Amino acid sequence: MSGPSRQSGTVNLADQSEPGISAAIEFTEQRPPAASADDASTFVLQKVQPALLGLMDGSVSTLAPIFAAAGLSRHSAHASLYAFFVGFSASVGAGISMGLAEALSDDGTVTGRGNPWLRGLITGVATCVGGMLHTFPFLIPNLAHALHAAYVVVAVELLTIAYIRYRFMKTPLAKTIGQVIIGGGIVFFIGLAMGRLGAE
Repeated sequence: MSGPSRQSGTVNLADQSEPGISAAIEFTEQRPPAASADDASTFVLQKVQPALLGLMDGSVSTLAPIFAAAGLSRHSAHASLYAFFVGFSASVGAGISMGLAEALSDDGTVTGRGNPWLRGLITGVATCVGGMLHTFPFLIPNLAHALHAAYVVVAVELLTIAYIRYRFMKTPLAKTIGQVIIGGGIVFFIGLAMGRLGAE
């Protein structure tokens, strides 16, 4: 009695006359799109999100102390240098704090967010970088020039954060720009106000 060959009760599709069947089965078993989506999601969860968290914190949280220090010391010959060291210490301190907080808050076993110490390192470095970017302009001896340069750097930082959120978190561009600029602007003006208030 002729028919498809069987092994352990399973039809051997290789004996069928339609070659497209085995090709379709092989294509279904590979499933590259799903694997690629999983890899992208893991990258965002374990690398992009910790870096974005640190960059946002460093860029925003250090604005107030830096610009307050610049305002308080604006009549000093070393006003820019004072603001630089305030920004430097605030950036390093925030980087250590945020790195430890990220590493110790979640070991990754439940959430799948990966190695906690690697996440902590990413967050800590990103926080420090975010704070130092608008601190470096205060190496310029002239305080007015340093402030103008810092204003530009802050604007670039906030727009970069907005783009990263748009690119990886799929947040609408206009919405994320508004959120980041409003949040950063509030802290920025608090720093300016405290500096002027304290200098009076």
